[in-house]
Amino acid sequence: MATAEPIIMPGYQGEAIYGPYDDPDGDSDADSGVPDHTGASVEQVFELFSATAPKGWRVELIEGEICVTPPANGEHEEIVSELADQVTERRGDRSLRNYTGIGLDVPGASRTGRVVPDLVIAPKGSFSDREEWHDPSPVLLVAEVTSDSTAGRDREQKIQGYARAGIPLYLLIDREAGEAVVHAEPSANEYAKSSRCKLGLTVSLPAPLGFELDTAEF
Repeated sequence: MATAEPIIMPGYQGEAIYGPYDDPDGDSDADSGVPDHTGASVEQVFELFSATAPKGWRVELIEGEICVTPPANGEHEEIVSELADQVTERRGDRSLRNYTGIGLDVPGASRTGRVVPDLVIAPKGSFSDREEWHDPSPVLLVAEVTSDSTAGRDREQKIQGYARAGIPLYLLIDREAGEAVVHAEPSANEYAKSSRCKLGLTVSLPAPLGFELDTAEF
């Protein structure tokens, strides 16, 4: 039996969480008491991880990969809070709202992608249903603030899903690189335009938001 690579949950002390085709002991799961997930799809394994992840951990399905992220540190959350406050103060459309912890269904390498951006800007009432994962069509902007464990995905894989979903703006606050990046005009798997500025300067958010964001507080 072929053995897949283990998925390591960041923050654990090396414990491996094995996928549906693994049998790390070489014994049958039928004898070990471990549920047999042979033949399960990546979406089904994602649901299993989501149901069993520790409280506060974020489980996402990004370009066909299950990504499990520990709770963010205080600096990360301060930046998200400052960003949300500036959006509230400066937005022209008073019907817009800031959302954190909202799950979005985005097209991915697997049947679907499921992501939880750090911040979502959308009209009031866009997520008034009782679903856990939502249609991204009302979303005007998604924002991500990088951490050591998420920076690569935020810079690369997430761009593809957000662009495929047609989300007009993707704002990346890249703490490790010390810059803010605004991706605009989604087209197929990418954004046609990107602008960068050093953190500490002012960055312009184009339409449909159309205001300047002061990153000096970041």
